[in-house]
Amino acid sequence: MRFLKRSYVGTIHAVAAMDVTEGFFRWARRRDAAGWARWLASLLVLHNAPRMMALDVPWWNVRATRQAEIHLKARSSARVFEYGAGASTAWLAQRARHVISVEHNPEWLGVLQPMLGGFGNVELWHRALESEAYPGAIAEAGGSFDMIVIDGRRRVECLGRALPHLAPDGIVLFDDSGRERYREGINGSGLHERHYFGRSYCVPFPDRTSILRR
Repeated sequence: MRFLKRSYVGTIHAVAAMDVTEGFFRWARRRDAAGWARWLASLLVLHNAPRMMALDVPWWNVRATRQAEIHLKARSSARVFEYGAGASTAWLAQRARHVISVEHNPEWLGVLQPMLGGFGNVELWHRALESEAYPGAIAEAGGSFDMIVIDGRRRVECLGRALPHLAPDGIVLFDDSGRERYREGINGSGLHERHYFGRSYCVPFPDRTSILRR
């Protein structure tokens, strides 16, 4: 399975590197973000953060992404906290006033920092995964957040830590919410869950993202 995944990623990267795809990327970037053109283009940018940022897509379910965008658009001073930094951090930065993203992998953080350097509204924090500081980073940030993204490690624990910091009308975007190991934590959170299952950016198979509300 690992060999097949590596082969798949290698193949799509080779296709994406072809000169002919440049025009397609530019065209798709101008299309509706929830449409088929942008989604098809996203299949060629898997594990390619600069390309994902240029295409302006996070690695989430397409319909859940649209709902998150609507939520942020209605809040001109939106404050966002994110567990798990990546291309989604850039996507959030273009739609929120302030984004704090905590990441456990220092090497990955070093890759991301120059990519996100142009965003003056983003704070990237490194916190060791094994320490209390990772799930507790949201308490360190303090205050309430209009949107909290659970897309890193120790997700159920992070969700529990996030609840006291969720604004009354805020949302939690919980990615990969269909995985069995997350279900008990989500069901016991006391939040109302809406599942979004289907097309997801960057992958050729349907996947699930949930949006949780009070």
